[in-house]
Amino acid sequence: MFFTYLRRELRRRRKAALVVASGLALGIALVIIVSSVSVGMSKAQDKVLESLYGLGTDMTVTKAAAAQGSGGTERPRFEFDAEDDDATQSTDRVMVQGFQTLAAGTVDTVGEQDGVANAVGGLSLTVMKVDGQFKRGEFKQDESSGQSQGGPGGGQGGGGQPQGRVEGGGASFDVNSFTVYGTDVTQQDLGPLTSSRITEGRTFKASETDAEVAVVDSAYAKEKELAVGKTVTVSGTAYTIVGVSTADSGDAAADVYIPLKQAQTVADSKDKITTVYVQAADSQQIDTVKAAIQKNVSGTTVTTSADLADTVSGSLSTASDLASSVGKWLSIAVLVAAFLVAGLLTSSAVSRRVREFGTLKALGWKSGRVTRQVIGEALVNGLMGGVLGIAVGLAGAYAVTAVSPTLTAQLGSSGGGGGGMGGGGPGRQTASRTLDIALTAPVSLTTILVAVALAVAGGLVAGAFGGWRASRLRPADALRRVA
Repeated sequence: MFFTYLRRELRRRRKAALVVASGLALGIALVIIVSSVSVGMSKAQDKVLESLYGLGTDMTVTKAAAAQGSGGTERPRFEFDAEDDDATQSTDRVMVQGFQTLAAGTVDTVGEQDGVANAVGGLSLTVMKVDGQFKRGEFKQDESSGQSQGGPGGGQGGGGQPQGRVEGGGASFDVNSFTVYGTDVTQQDLGPLTSSRITEGRTFKASETDAEVAVVDSAYAKEKELAVGKTVTVSGTAYTIVGVSTADSGDAAADVYIPLKQAQTVADSKDKITTVYVQAADSQQIDTVKAAIQKNVSGTTVTTSADLADTVSGSLSTASDLASSVGKWLSIAVLVAAFLVAGLLTSSAVSRRVREFGTLKALGWKSGRVTRQVIGEALVNGLMGGVLGIAVGLAGAYAVTAVSPTLTAQLGSSGGGGGGMGGGGPGRQTASRTLDIALTAPVSLTTILVAVALAVAGGLVAGAFGGWRASRLRPADALRRVA
């Protein structure tokens, strides 16, 4: 009979331990999955930032947008010779993106601010190229002219001039545009070009500060049938292509990259830049650095990755909001429920072990020893739940990474200003555009350590419930239950 009771009691304990461990495992697994997805969201948003500004860029400084009504935007003017009949003509116009520039000395001023590790300037341009020809038409005289009107000066045109029309005249032109980015070739570890890797040829040399060389984006090179060794023409200057780059994010910052001095020359913007790319010494102090720049460098707009996140919409933004709000609170709710269930089940299990603990106390066990016994058992259950939860969480994170669902990031329009996301930056267009980002769920060591800490905390909470109940048992309770 005693052995039957013992077997029944052991089965009951195993079931209770399994329920406690399973509850904790569910909560811990959910925490791991939500945390890893949140990290993946952060990395996805970083990729969006890199597609605009390049690797290592924590913030950008552009000229503050002009107040409305302060002046109109210059319109490009193209000049052609209309008398040059049937001849193919070509002209282009180089424009500063956003029409807002800063003095090149702004780079040094920004670099002197506290918390700034590095600062590099760049000039972003748009080139509009027009190719085509005028066609002189053929004059057709009306048959009635000079007949029905008769006499000098009697015609509709007066002065005896023949009346008729021009047929086949007009003009045929193709308008193409591409973007050019002037990069500081002496500091190529910061800025938009760092988000691309050289797949053909080479990158710029530090000595090519004013050389007529260029690096072109692979997509643009394919479209225009360009390759290393060929030339690309910007405002009448032929630049030898020394390299072809491929953007890691799938969308390059510019079609053509040339040395900064060359970009300033073709745009007639000597000692001018559009953007300062800033790398902070401490990523935790970005807001402080931003405030310092805004205070000490007047007439500028500072844009950080947090500001970028506010302009991103689409499924990336929706998923990020869900992961940071709904996912976080759901994880907390499940953990709290798991802790409470674990505590109540442990307390209930202690109540069914009155005979055991009462007998132990009758044999001389102190309440503290009984309490430690219960807490130790609960801690083992918590660790079991932690191991199971970590396994399930890792499996869930791996499944997300394996599937790699594609999220879209819709970048809002810059509004034509000089600041913000695209006005002064090297975006391919100032209008809104969409990037496709593959979501991953990387699990960091910190997340695993947090999961272990939660498992221990869950075991301690359950042990606290059971220990409190066990400490209140008296030997008389055990004697009452002896049959």
